[in-house]
Amino acid sequence: MQFTVIQGDIAQQSADVLVNAAGTTLRMGSGVAGALRRGGGDQLNQDAMAKGPIDLGEVAVTDAYELDADWVIHAAAMPHDGKATAESIAAATRHTLEKADELGAESLVIPALGCGVAGFDLEEGGQILCEVLDNYEPQHLTDVRLIGYSDEEYETLSAVAQSVQSRVER
Repeated sequence: MQFTVIQGDIAQQSADVLVNAAGTTLRMGSGVAGALRRGGGDQLNQDAMAKGPIDLGEVAVTDAYELDADWVIHAAAMPHDGKATAESIAAATRHTLEKADELGAESLVIPALGCGVAGFDLEEGGQILCEVLDNYEPQHLTDVRLIGYSDEEYETLSAVAQSVQSRVER
């Protein structure tokens, strides 16, 4: 599947689905979750927490409330008070894509799951995420954007994505 890498604040994006880098409790604290909570309003956090806890690597869906999206998919790439793993990042990414397709979504914005607060190395986590994105065969998704917030995050994700995508094109 083709995807692009963009830079910005996920809460300012417009898409059918915005993806929250969640912990298994689904409490929206800091980082991506905090940005989405601030943009979507307190009801978004309350709705998310009412659907938790969920298993590591699984996802839950809520309304997007005040965000410019139809849904937020909360992808649990990290355990409560723990660190993300390669397996949890891959599973959370795959389940996010499957759920977005199940919802009939055409556009999705996803952050580097497990790489911020969850403590996983950005380059290694980005590699896992990009490989899952690249290998996924969508039913409905046509516009998938991997988002980095800072210059460094964007540059790292762009380099990893370019490496994964060029390797497949050969």
